[in-house]
Amino acid sequence: MTRGRFITLEGGEGAGKSTQARRLAEALRAEGHEVVLTREPGGSPGAEILRDILVNGAADRWTPTAEALLMYAARSDHLDRLIRPALARGAWVISDRFADSSRAYQGAAGGLDPDFIEALDRGVVGEDQPDLTLIFDLPPSAGLARAADRGAAEARFEGKGAAFHERLREGFAAIAKAHPERCVMIDVDATPDAVFDRIWAVVRERLA
Repeated sequence: MTRGRFITLEGGEGAGKSTQARRLAEALRAEGHEVVLTREPGGSPGAEILRDILVNGAADRWTPTAEALLMYAARSDHLDRLIRPALARGAWVISDRFADSSRAYQGAAGGLDPDFIEALDRGVVGEDQPDLTLIFDLPPSAGLARAADRGAAEARFEGKGAAFHERLREGFAAIAKAHPERCVMIDVDATPDAVFDRIWAVVRERLA
């Protein structure tokens, strides 16, 4: 059986990843694909428990090292219980965030040694890297304003300060530059329809 395709959506707060992930799943299902739509942290029962302690509470609740370890614990369960079985049966998997968020949030913005993150990634993710990563780019001030407008309850990361979010944006841009074979930057400072048109064009070009 042909292995499924693995697409991840990345970016800062308020970039609209969840909305566009749903739209992309609908479009792919309309073409006859089985699509598993998931998220991180979370995506499996055990990982959702870890999500609750990662996205709630004070901004400084966890150190970058503790955050990374918790994120990869959740990711390990997510991969074993949901992502790998879905890909093995030929389904397409769309994840709202994945390992690049650890590289950007705990690494570039949080200051954690990237070698430490990559060691975790080799042990947990291994060869199950995404086939395509769409990195949503938006000025942090605009993204945080969007997040505030929607009144999200899980707002721990939004509270980490403007400098953190500027480093975060720079971190995602650096990831895209370092991995052009799988990463595409998507300017999301536009209408949802215009953003989806950009996404769909990239998916059709890269994974047709």
